[in-house]
Amino acid sequence: MPHAPRFYIHTLGCKVNQYDGQALSEAWEAGGRVGTASPDEADVIVLNTCVVTAGAAAEARRLARRFRRERPQARLLVTGCAAKAVPDLCDGVDGVELMSPARARADGSPLPYKEDAPTDCGVTDYPRARPVLKIQDGCSHRCTYCIVPLARGASRSRPLDAVLAEAEALLTAGFSELVVSGINLNQYGRDLDDGRDLWDLLAAVDALVHAKRPGAARLRLSSLDPGRLDAKALDTIAACRTLCPHLHLSLQSADPGVLRNMGRARTRPEAVAAFLKELRGAWPRFALGADILTGFPGESSEAFAATLAFCRELPLSYAHVFPYSKRPGTPAAALPGQVAGDEKKARAKALRDLAARRKQAFIQELAALPRLEAIVETLDPPKGTSEYYVDCFFEPAAARRIPPPKRPAAVRPVAAGRRGLAVVPLEEA
Repeated sequence: MPHAPRFYIHTLGCKVNQYDGQALSEAWEAGGRVGTASPDEADVIVLNTCVVTAGAAAEARRLARRFRRERPQARLLVTGCAAKAVPDLCDGVDGVELMSPARARADGSPLPYKEDAPTDCGVTDYPRARPVLKIQDGCSHRCTYCIVPLARGASRSRPLDAVLAEAEALLTAGFSELVVSGINLNQYGRDLDDGRDLWDLLAAVDALVHAKRPGAARLRLSSLDPGRLDAKALDTIAACRTLCPHLHLSLQSADPGVLRNMGRARTRPEAVAAFLKELRGAWPRFALGADILTGFPGESSEAFAATLAFCRELPLSYAHVFPYSKRPGTPAAALPGQVAGDEKKARAKALRDLAARRKQAFIQELAALPRLEAIVETLDPPKGTSEYYVDCFFEPAAARRIPPPKRPAAVRPVAAGRRGLAVVPLEEA
C-alpha cells in the first residue's frame, strides 16, 4: 500500500508565521497527511516565508534552492509574505508552486492568493511552550516603509467566539501562557459587526483564562501600536488578572518629522511617555520592549538624537533595533534623503548599546526579587520565561524539580547574567 503523503513545513519570520505553519500542519494531518521532522522524508515541502527585510527574502530564496536541490522529487510549495510580495522570489527554481498563506486544501493543492481570504485557520496544539493565540491578520494602515500590507492584505479579525474556543482548547491541552498576536493587534474588530475592539477581546480572554486556570495560566500581549494607547487600554490592562506585566511597542521613532514621513503621525512620544507613567499605577514593575527603525530616509542627525534621547527616558527593558531596509513597492523606497549604510549601522549600534544596558539593569532588578513565575520551555538546557519576559536558566542541581515544558514553575533568582537569570525552584530556595 502507498504510504500516507508526508509533508515538512519550514517557517521563517514572526509569531504569526509560526502560528500559520502550525495551523497548516494541523489541517493537513486532519486530512490524512503525516508531518515529518526532516525535508529528507517529505513528499511535500512547504516554505513559509517572511518579507520584513531584504535579508528575509534572500533567506527564502536560498532555502527554496536548497530544498529543490536536496529533495528534487518533492513538491515545493512556497507561501507566506515573501511569496506574495516579491514576484521574482523563486525565479530560477523549477517547479515551485505558490500557496495562499491563510488557507490550504486538505489534499495539499495550492490555492490562489486572495487578499480577502478569511482567517479560518485554527490550532489545538503548538510546538513551543508558549503558543500564539492569533486574533487577526493583515493591516489596513500602510506605513510608508512596510511591505507587510502588500503581502497580507487588509486587516481581518477572527470572531471572538473562535478566539475564545481556541484559547480554551490550548488551556485544556496544558499550555500555561497564551501570546495574543496578530499583524496589527490594534485593528482588531474594525471589520466585525459586534463593536468589540482589542481591549474588549482582551478582557474576555482574560476572564476565560482566570475562570479555567485561576492562578495557573497567563496571557501576554504581542506588539502594540503606541499611537492607540488610550484610557480604555489603561483601564483594561489594570483590570486584567492574568496578563503578564509586559508591553512591546512598535515605536519606530520619536521624532515627529520622521514619524510623519513614516505614515505614523498618530504616534506622539509625549503621549506614550504619559501612558507609561500612568501604567505604573497598575503595574509598579513591568517589562517594556520596543521596535525601533533607524536610518529612515530623511532622518537627520538631530532627528536620530531625539529618538535616542527619548529612549533614554523610557523604562525600556529591551529593544529590537532595525536599520532601515528598502522594500520594493513601498513609498519610502523612493523618498529622498536615503541615509548611508555606515551611518545606519552606527545609529543602530548606539540604540542597541543603550538597549543592552537597560536589559542588564532590568535583569539585575529582577535578581533581587524573592519570587518569579517561569513557564518552562525546554529541559535541555533547563530554561523558562518569566512573566517579565526575561529568560530563566535553572541551576543544574535543580533539574529534578523542574516541571515539564509548558508548565509554570515558581522560582527564586539566585544570580543575574548577561542572558538572563539563574534560578532555582522556590521549594529549593
